[in-house]
Amino acid sequence: MTELQAVRIDKWLWAARFFKTRTLAQEAVELGRVRLDGNRIKSSREVKPGDRLEITRGEEKFTVFVEKLSTVRGPAPVAQTLYRETDESKILREENAAIRKLAAEPALSIKKGRPTKRDARRIRYFTREGFE
Repeated sequence: MTELQAVRIDKWLWAARFFKTRTLAQEAVELGRVRLDGNRIKSSREVKPGDRLEITRGEEKFTVFVEKLSTVRGPAPVAQTLYRETDESKILREENAAIRKLAAEPALSIKKGRPTKRDARRIRYFTREGFE
């Protein structure tokens, strides 16, 4: 079997278990949540060992260096050998997790977008009628 020289970024992100599906990995790349050496890329872009990636997944931000290549999704311990996360990235993620644990972001508690008709009535009641 030949050694891989380069792999598509979406396949690598999926194999390294940053995203559950390749479709999610492709969407993240297209939306600019994955950067190669600080630049936006397309999902067809190939990565090779030594490349520096900045990955944003929800509230978490990773800065990793590609160590190995793979096109198959294996167990988590094997996937973790595909990259090396920087010390600054680890420290920043731990600090952010501690902050989120202490005080949750208020906007994250909103499950729906706009208020329903019932919610709007309650808002009007409290703002105009209830407390005057």
